[in-house]
Amino acid sequence: MRILQIQPSRVQEHAELAPLLAAGASAGFLWLSVTREELQADLAGIQRALHSLGGSTLVDLHVSDLLNEQLPSHYDYTSSYDLLVMRRLAAGAATAPAPAPSAALRHGPPALRRIDTRPVGFVVFDRVLLTVHPADASMREAMAARLLAASAPAAAPALDARATSARLPTSPADLMLRILNQIVDGYLELRRELTRQLDHWQAELIDPKTRFSNWSALMQSRQALHHLDEICEDQRAAMQDWIDAVETLAPPTTAEGQRERELLLVRSRDLLEHIQRVVHHVRRLEQNAETAVQLHFSVQSHRTNDIMRVLTVLTAVFLPLNLIAGIFGMNFEFVPLVHKADGFWIAMALMLAIAVGLVLVFWRKRYLARTAK
Repeated sequence: MRILQIQPSRVQEHAELAPLLAAGASAGFLWLSVTREELQADLAGIQRALHSLGGSTLVDLHVSDLLNEQLPSHYDYTSSYDLLVMRRLAAGAATAPAPAPSAALRHGPPALRRIDTRPVGFVVFDRVLLTVHPADASMREAMAARLLAASAPAAAPALDARATSARLPTSPADLMLRILNQIVDGYLELRRELTRQLDHWQAELIDPKTRFSNWSALMQSRQALHHLDEICEDQRAAMQDWIDAVETLAPPTTAEGQRERELLLVRSRDLLEHIQRVVHHVRRLEQNAETAVQLHFSVQSHRTNDIMRVLTVLTAVFLPLNLIAGIFGMNFEFVPLVHKADGFWIAMALMLAIAVGLVLVFWRKRYLARTAK
């Protein structure tokens, strides 16, 4: 567990909760960050701390949601706190070894193998933020390091207290939105990587000179994109529910409270817009993949038609030649030109003239025209 006390001008990390519980209320708010294993091992102690700091304990169903690794992104609330679960991209160094990719996927875009997600839970009280992370907790460490660096005097000696406070979250909800921003940024980075790495498949599908055979990896890629679409849709629905809940709250009576609420709504709408961009882009990738497959079969069909056209023309050219050869091959005693010394050359010239004439006719009709690439 990491315990950070975030005040308007500085961030202080504590090793234990007991001194904070004994000191009572103070300026700023607390960020309690635990992993699922830590929450399950010390659930009673965390519940006591939340009751002392936030005035309420977690509902049993919400505890089950926070411990569930397969839970989709969603939003829920009580009279004392808000619960938001958001699935983030799984880190590369996971506790469990990832399954070896199939032979088909080894030749496909590696970004598609990163579409593995784990939920991060946020419990927002008035002065306490509880976050529940996967075992690696990489996002927690990155955010904690950023907060401590922003408030360290040595990091920015020329900044005054007002400049430092502008870089620090002002409430648990503000800190939650900053962490959510890191989660969404991960999907935006994956979106750009997917765009770059799926281009080579589309080019290979459309190129008529290549023989595309990686169909298994392509089908798995389409399934992965569909899975990513579902994840982002759940994220969008959860953020929309959060925005609706904030908008239905009673308006603050002070100008500072009103501005803080407006900033929360601005951040929330910005996150929602980023998620919608990811959803839109993923759906466009799915459509592009489907269009590329259709174009591939259209190109292959067109190529097959060209081949059959050439073969048909060749057959049509040699058909009268075969007829002439068959006539002169009949077993009759009196066949024209058979008993003449130059009969063979006359027949060959006639056959050549017929062949050239047919080729010219077919060329004029563009049956033998070269197809533009």
